[in-house]
Amino acid sequence: MGGVVSKLIHRNSTIPASATELFTTGVDGQTNVLIHVVQGERELVKDNRSLARFDLKGIDPVQAGMARIEVRFLIDANGILNVTAHDLRTGKEQSVEVKPSYGLTDEQVEKMIQESIERAEQDFAERQVRELRVEADAILGAVEKARRHDAYFELTDEERAAIDKAINELLLVYHADDHNLIRAKIEQVDHATGKLAENIMNSVARGALKGTKV
Repeated sequence: MGGVVSKLIHRNSTIPASATELFTTGVDGQTNVLIHVVQGERELVKDNRSLARFDLKGIDPVQAGMARIEVRFLIDANGILNVTAHDLRTGKEQSVEVKPSYGLTDEQVEKMIQESIERAEQDFAERQVRELRVEADAILGAVEKARRHDAYFELTDEERAAIDKAINELLLVYHADDHNLIRAKIEQVDHATGKLAENIMNSVARGALKGTKV
């Protein structure tokens, strides 16, 4: 999400080597995920070397963030990389094998390392911005969904206006390059929607109590 990488096997790892990380979905009802395997030292996908792509299909179409996709990297003694994606809920699995037939020269590796050092500060700043945009997308989607809940109409006109204002201000800075500014507007939305979140939780609690026999 957002074009940022997750580093699973680091440079100079002794082979055979393995690493596993859990990922999730970013959209409600998502039924497949694209696994993109890259090699390099940079923070963003676009600045690294693409090795392989494959789809894990048939995952449960649950709410965003609920799926658990286990991605496992294994490099054997011959330098062959095997990447497996496994949906822990459905058991669906897909894998890809990357052979070292087109590896990097020592000079190319050195160049990649040097570029990562020279651009470290810039890369990290862009990563922060991209991660906050992903967070903003999730919040904007959650607020849009909450606006269809009865609890939203229990708010006063002033409270609804405050939410609209906070959302509009977040949208205005969404494409800015200042992660501090985006973070501040996300926090503003969190604050403005505090009463709405409380109303929804109370509504869920009341619904649960109605079904309880004493």
